[in-house]
Amino acid sequence: QVQLVESGGGLVQAGGSLRLSCAASGRTFWLYSMAWFRQAPGKERDFVAAISWSNGSTYYSNSVKGRFTISRDNAKSTMYLQMNSLKPEDTAVYYCAADASTVMVQTTPRSWGQGTQVTVSS
Repeated sequence: QVQLVESGGGLVQAGGSLRLSCAASGRTFWLYSMAWFRQAPGKERDFVAAISWSNGSTYYSNSVKGRFTISRDNAKSTMYLQMNSLKPEDTAVYYCAADASTVMVQTTPRSWGQGTQVTVSS
């Protein structure tokens, strides 16, 4: 399994931007598809975005499409989530996740980070 550590969360005003990072341990990062999920207070954890290991294909939930961009740097074993035009409803704990399967990483990934808080004020 890969170990994951998120960073970059914080407090931002509506309309602002943040970039989250997810650093992975191990030398096989490039073999994992990666994803971001988020969980707002009192709600279930929801899929946000994913990026495949094989060809870098990206996938987004409808709620963030056009505002968020997922990317990865295999040389640095790091994944990113650039979040623009943030809204108060984007407030949540954001988790990064990894799985060998691009399909599974979007639903039930095997590895999870501890999460980073993102708060968007109105």
